[in-house]
Amino acid sequence: MRARALVAGVVLSSLALVACGSRAGDSNSSGGPTSGGTSTNSASDIGVTPTEIKVGTIVGLSSGLGPDTFSASLYGARAYFAALNARGGINGRTVKLVSCDDKGTGDDNVGCAHKLVDDEKVFALAGVTAFDYAGAQYINSKGVPDIGGQPVSTQYDQYPHLYSIYGSDYPRDGSRPGFDGMLYAGTEEYRWFKEKLGATVAAVVSYNIAQSQRYATKIADGLRAEGYTVVEEQINLSAPNWDAVAQDMKRRGVQLVFDAMEDTGNSKLCESMEQQGLALQAKVTTSQGMSSTIGQLYASSPKCRNTVYATTQSATFSETSIPAVKQFNDAISTYEPDRVAKMNQWMLEGYASAQWLADAMASCGADLTRVCVEQYMNRSEPYTGNGLLIKRDFVKDAQPPAESNNCLNVARWQDTENGGKGGWVTLGGDMNTNCFTVRNLAYPAA
Repeated sequence: MRARALVAGVVLSSLALVACGSRAGDSNSSGGPTSGGTSTNSASDIGVTPTEIKVGTIVGLSSGLGPDTFSASLYGARAYFAALNARGGINGRTVKLVSCDDKGTGDDNVGCAHKLVDDEKVFALAGVTAFDYAGAQYINSKGVPDIGGQPVSTQYDQYPHLYSIYGSDYPRDGSRPGFDGMLYAGTEEYRWFKEKLGATVAAVVSYNIAQSQRYATKIADGLRAEGYTVVEEQINLSAPNWDAVAQDMKRRGVQLVFDAMEDTGNSKLCESMEQQGLALQAKVTTSQGMSSTIGQLYASSPKCRNTVYATTQSATFSETSIPAVKQFNDAISTYEPDRVAKMNQWMLEGYASAQWLADAMASCGADLTRVCVEQYMNRSEPYTGNGLLIKRDFVKDAQPPAESNNCLNVARWQDTENGGKGGWVTLGGDMNTNCFTVRNLAYPAA
């Protein structure tokens, strides 16, 4: 199972690859689709003209959790499409990206769905990060493909026209998320820390809100399945009790800390842990917390900062020895220079989302249609984004497998003054071979 939830998501679905089958595959080595002639182009579908393709995205630029928490994917997607257009676009068509700020609320998310579908008449979506994706049902009902979104909530596990950045093998028939309302996830990341660090006591820290608690429950269940003693801690979002949580973890001998929180919460937790003298083997954050701003966020807790790890299913955003990651960094530097100091993993995955959509659109040639794009998405050949992503697809299983062989990327923050390389350093070797055969655990979608 490739299932991830909250800040790390899932999805699935499967149709037969038909018209686009002969053109399936990842983008070309130069970084994506290249230009072609426009003589045979037509206004082949909604949002498509002979010279332009209109694409939408929904993010939380003015979310109550801060302007950077649910917006990074926008900058990655925008940089990809800008670089793509500079190369001539897709078969002579340029891509116009229209963004909508849903403010992190369900009502505004529904408003964005109607704005993009009804008013802007977009062809597809890419780079979506929605804290409350209340507009997903409407987008799905209109047959608008949403490619490579961040599955913060469960809609990517439910609707057939929504495709998570993590791939999936659920039925996604529009009824209940997952398999009859149950989601599944492997335990590979907990196995990695157990084998590499030898830890036996782990804490999970979450907020007292449903999305955070749901993800925290998944983590706690996975840790227990791998034989850890688990300490569950909860932060009151309106009156945070950081010191009390840190003191309790110290008293109970916690060696690893996992979380279901955003950057600000993680920095506050690290500060309290350091003040309370809690020495950790690892402070494990989500892919969302894998940011170049770690040095600033954890400025007052250098000991904790140098124990921060992150696990992902995509290449480390700073690992420029990988050609596709180098192209991502170059695109951000050129087209989103204000974001260079705020690079993070969700920005890379937003870029990968845009590339995935572009590759799907390029597979259609001049006759670009939503049907063709979805045939590409549902083909059996795994997608890797030319090295940005661990292999993923949307071929659905009839039932959840008892176990799977799952791969992951592991990175750790290192300060240069401590003799480290500086920044995020990939551990465990190639993410495509850093794999474990593990159980798949069930947890409720809501």
